[in-house]
Amino acid sequence: MKLTVILFVFGLSRALFAQPAPAPWPADKPQERFDLNSKAAHHQLEKKAHQGRVDIYFEGDSIVRRWGATDYPDLLANWNKNFHGWNAGDFGWGADMLQNVLWRLNKGELDGINPKIIVLLAGTNNVGNTGDKRTLEEKAADIQRGFKAILKVMRAKAPDAVILLTALFPRNDHMALMPLIQRVNGNLAQLADGKNIRFLNINGKMADSSGNLFDGVMNADKLHPALKGYQIWADALKPILTELLGKPGKEDLAPPPTGNPGIK
Repeated sequence: MKLTVILFVFGLSRALFAQPAPAPWPADKPQERFDLNSKAAHHQLEKKAHQGRVDIYFEGDSIVRRWGATDYPDLLANWNKNFHGWNAGDFGWGADMLQNVLWRLNKGELDGINPKIIVLLAGTNNVGNTGDKRTLEEKAADIQRGFKAILKVMRAKAPDAVILLTALFPRNDHMALMPLIQRVNGNLAQLADGKNIRFLNINGKMADSSGNLFDGVMNADKLHPALKGYQIWADALKPILTELLGKPGKEDLAPPPTGNPGIK
């Protein structure tokens, strides 16, 4: 009897702890981040949007954020060198997935700004979600739906903007992610019409055909660009910006850069 009870309890414990992992949050459904720092950053960016003129609106995750942030002074200096006079505002936020970007856009960060150009780079955190056990095809399809949802909101809130949809950068922190990144980028290219939505892929200047990064383009984490990587991106953007906006002016009217609120 005692052995039966023990076996029953053991079996019940295994059943309780062997529950399947919850399905990943769909990339096309807005998802709020509840940590205090992300909440503070959202309010900071929402306020920033109305503290100056934004002709170029950069949106995305930490790769975007670091470029124009006060807590990365070397990258901010590079940002100013490349974009001063074009009224460019950086609205990226670290660790965001597509569903988090979608939530921020739905909650006011793009309202009433009417930029002429939107530069979008996001999705690497969806690719790198190690808890996602779906197949490559399922992940790529979900990410594509997330991008479509973001583009829909951007078009609704900034109907006159040209959207520069940037390919996910290669990353070598987990080389096994490269096939998914390549699949996602192939899908993204199909969203562009060459006019109102333009696809920009600079990966051939950052890595070889197998996805191995060239020296110096990324930090030691093999995920976030170094100055060399950001300059490659800027060199690809500037001819498009000049085509659409003309040469940069002497004065810059963009909102002042923000940094990490650092709230715990």
